[in-house]
Amino acid sequence: MSPGPHGNAPRLLPSTGMRSGSSSGFLGSFFPWLQNQAYPLLVFTTLVWGANAVAARLAVGEVSPMLLTFARWFVCCAALGLTARKEIRLHARQLLPAWRFIAVMGTVGFTGFNALFYAAAHHTTAVNIAIIQGTIPVLVLLGSLVFFGGRIHGLQWLGVALTVAGIAVVASQGQISLLANLAFNIGDVWMVIASLLYAGYALGLRRRPAVPAIVFFAATAAVAALVSIPLVVAEIAMGDFVAPTGKGMALILFVGLLPSFLSQITFIQAVGLIGPARAGVFLNLVPIFGPLLAVLVLGEALSLYHAVALALVLGGIYIAESLGRKS
Repeated sequence: MSPGPHGNAPRLLPSTGMRSGSSSGFLGSFFPWLQNQAYPLLVFTTLVWGANAVAARLAVGEVSPMLLTFARWFVCCAALGLTARKEIRLHARQLLPAWRFIAVMGTVGFTGFNALFYAAAHHTTAVNIAIIQGTIPVLVLLGSLVFFGGRIHGLQWLGVALTVAGIAVVASQGQISLLANLAFNIGDVWMVIASLLYAGYALGLRRRPAVPAIVFFAATAAVAALVSIPLVVAEIAMGDFVAPTGKGMALILFVGLLPSFLSQITFIQAVGLIGPARAGVFLNLVPIFGPLLAVLVLGEALSLYHAVALALVLGGIYIAESLGRKS
């Protein structure tokens, strides 16, 4: 979900400005048949991002959330160091003038989002997490209006309203009385805040330094790992630290290598093949794969209000992105 550096049009997923760079070489080395197949790359990417909500729930009691946040980015940075070190060395100096911007982006978009994401999993379901996460594209649209003077047309406003209604249905479990009393599940609230943080990160990518996407990603991932350390220290001081079990270690490797590292590579490669607008449509699969995996892997129940919320979120995104832009 990566707005690009050019233009203020209120698109849900503006141009990423991404270049394939070393992502093509990495995929070519290990999966040569896949590197030019945009659609399988995007299905894989969104399936992995949907699975991250399931991993967050599986991690409860196996590894504490702040440690998982730190370990995720530590593993990702190690993988980037092994696969993209030449390109990182080549362009590292170009990042120095933008170090403050990179620090903010890594803190907000990676550390802040993931810390809240994994903490939310202790209080709400993977189904709820995936559906709320699916609202990020519409939050980007609203942010474009507020911060960049973008214009939103009538149908786009309808799409925004439907998506917000979807959040309300999830947070209230379909009970209007909970909305009236503001009696929300704290995990759902944290996921809404996390989604707002990631939308801010996505909007900030308009000002991304002119370096290959993999280099900028490596810099922000390094920031995320460093900024996560004080959160782990605080977790220990508060007595909430849970050392990883064997299952916890496996989950750390999963989220560090797949949602954090490999899926970013595949998304960058797919955007380079078919462009951000067409690739962005596939991100609507995340709130579909997430609940589906939660049911299959965790045995979570899908209630009627989940179906209603999912329909509102996906319908809102479709109206705002497709019909609204055409009008």
